[in-house]
Amino acid sequence: MNAALRLLRVLFLALALAPVSALAEGPVDAAFRDAIAAFAAARPHLGAVADGVDVAAYGDALGGRRFASAYWGGVVEMAVEERLEATGSCSRFAAFVRMPPENGVVALVLCPEFSTPGADSLRRLTILHELVHVVAGPDECRAMSFAARIERLAFGHATPVERYWRANGCERSGLRAP
Repeated sequence: MNAALRLLRVLFLALALAPVSALAEGPVDAAFRDAIAAFAAARPHLGAVADGVDVAAYGDALGGRRFASAYWGGVVEMAVEERLEATGSCSRFAAFVRMPPENGVVALVLCPEFSTPGADSLRRLTILHELVHVVAGPDECRAMSFAARIERLAFGHATPVERYWRANGCERSGLRAP
């Protein structure tokens, strides 16, 4: 009985001290983890600036660090806000960036649709895309092109977004189509 009790204590401690597995990770954390991994794979091939995006600033923002933004004209940090109701802009988008920064903070707003089950790669793409807005402003074509470049470099292909590309008139932007 004493040995069984010791075994139960050891098992209890092991479970209590075990790190939370990726399976228990929420969709927001998983999306950021996947976006960070994709960017890390692509970064050696991007140079200092790609599609008008400061690559170091982008990496800092993606990693949750303050970043120097030439576009915003100073040091900025990103705050991630999760909305629980699909009202306002969340009735139309899975995520959006509130611009310009207020008091040195730009807000990435994640809406309920962002956490829809089964959309892992779309969540990763959304983070890659929205972080361009965080760092380099509102240009949709730039955000699509840069996010697609990361996907191509990291995975060998990009998520198809041709309809959105055309709807935003990006074929006239001079940027590479996803």
